[in-house]
Amino acid sequence: MDKHPERAYLDLLDEILTNGIKKEDRTGTGTLSIFGYQMRFDLSKGFPLLTTKRVPFKLVASELLWFIKGDTNIRYLLENNNHIWDEWAFKKWVESDEYQGPDMTNFGRRCLVDEEFNKLYQAELDSFCERVLHDDDFAAKYGDLGNVYGKQWRNWTTSDGQTIDQLQDVIDQIKNNPDSRRIIVNAWNPEDVINAGGKGSKAALPPCHVMFQFYVAEGRLSCQLMQRSLDTLLGCPFNIASYALLTHLIAHECGLEAGDFIHSIGDAHIYLNHIEQVKEQLSREPRELPMLRINPAKQSIFEMELEDLTIEGYKPHPTIKAPIAV
Repeated sequence: MDKHPERAYLDLLDEILTNGIKKEDRTGTGTLSIFGYQMRFDLSKGFPLLTTKRVPFKLVASELLWFIKGDTNIRYLLENNNHIWDEWAFKKWVESDEYQGPDMTNFGRRCLVDEEFNKLYQAELDSFCERVLHDDDFAAKYGDLGNVYGKQWRNWTTSDGQTIDQLQDVIDQIKNNPDSRRIIVNAWNPEDVINAGGKGSKAALPPCHVMFQFYVAEGRLSCQLMQRSLDTLLGCPFNIASYALLTHLIAHECGLEAGDFIHSIGDAHIYLNHIEQVKEQLSREPRELPMLRINPAKQSIFEMELEDLTIEGYKPHPTIKAPIAV
């Protein structure tokens, strides 16, 4: 009997729980961690949106479209009710000299242990998001995350001031030189990474998914992602679905079938405050994977909007909630 495609992910969770090493981390939360792991998903066997917990496809898709547009301001995400990058922009605001509100130092950790502070934080975050949505000047200054994925994918700036559209370049290569071994998008710019997230930095967060490569064979397009750091409970399900969707979209534009998505990981970790949630997910049996539908009237990846992408037959187990480490 064939192994369910989702077992690739569940086996990773189990491997970390069984053999992970306790490590400290930037957030102060602590992790169980392993180094060097690879998963493979055959996209012809269904779209890898996890079924052992609900993964919100519209959040995955709107974030990916945000990257594809080359956008780095969270306003587009907020307009699509997507809040997965809020904390990074909020951190920039509360650490600025202009912020005069309540002390939000270490808000991520404090929310976990102080219910009253969590209420205060949520009120401040909601107010911040409203300002980003409705105040153009504020949004330009504090809604923008700097040189994160969209900037590097679509508008990489060279030392002499030239710009490179890496995403357009890989599409052109797939169409015109499909046997190339250089069909790569790179998000890791050492100049931007230094002191990332601090004052004066060019990026709110160093890229976790640092590069991806495409491979064309027998009419199929495959993609391999190299990810330096992976929050396996919260981040990984989004990453799998996002790069599977990207592979489908580029295959659609280039007249190819979607092949494999290969996920190669450096530091794969479970945060110590996620262990019970991981055990809950591992106790569940995977269900049939859904199917992705792309609007056939749209060809170019750059023309796609959220309503052009739908998921059919998705019947997952319930959501599993867990705190994000910032």
